[in-house]
Amino acid sequence: MEDRRDACPTGREAKKEEKDMYIVICGGGKVGAYLVGTLKASGHNVVIIERNREKCEKIAEKHSDVLVINGDACDVRYLEDAGIERADVVAAVTGDDDDNLVVCQLAKESFHVPRTVARVNNPKNEHIFKELGVNGAISSTTIISKLIEEESSIGDIITLQALRKGKLALVEVELPTDRCVVCNKKVKDLGLPSDCVLVSIIRGDEVIIPRGSTMLEAGDGVIALTSIEKENLLRDIMLGRS
Repeated sequence: MEDRRDACPTGREAKKEEKDMYIVICGGGKVGAYLVGTLKASGHNVVIIERNREKCEKIAEKHSDVLVINGDACDVRYLEDAGIERADVVAAVTGDDDDNLVVCQLAKESFHVPRTVARVNNPKNEHIFKELGVNGAISSTTIISKLIEEESSIGDIITLQALRKGKLALVEVELPTDRCVVCNKKVKDLGLPSDCVLVSIIRGDEVIIPRGSTMLEAGDGVIALTSIEKENLLRDIMLGRS
């Protein structure tokens, strides 16, 4: 039989405890790598699938007790290698909405996974995920983590309704690694709209609560809260399009 794991250095799979969840994460970029650490720290059993071998090796080196599979999560064979048939949650967090949607559909339709969570890179696609039955379709890493661990609480629903009624937008922007016009600048010097607040900065495995003196770096994932009217302006400033 063909060895489909194309193995990165991996550790043992932790023994599942009754109160812990078995979580399959598809996508080992910044979001996936951050979730591995967060969910493992909360006591859950985590498996991650990533097609880029270098990313696999970095995750396996840092988390020796996590099963890391080098492969395409859209391929059923790799999902089976990850033990998806016993997963409580599948989180599709790649940088490609099409891939994330395929993973969630396979998880629900072929393996009857009770809960699927997806990262939506283009907000215009969010309704598609919801119409096709994805339980959580969101763009914020922090919200993904909470959805996986806590389900949607009444407080979560009230908060989201307040955002909609107040015409606020939660925006996620990944700073480019080349020609980044806001990198090496302090937050207070960015010239952001008055009704815009930076909520967090994701830098590697670190989550930073920004202050005025915080310096931005290339590749940072920036999460901000702003009015819907200023959403495009915020993106233009952060990406140097203004």
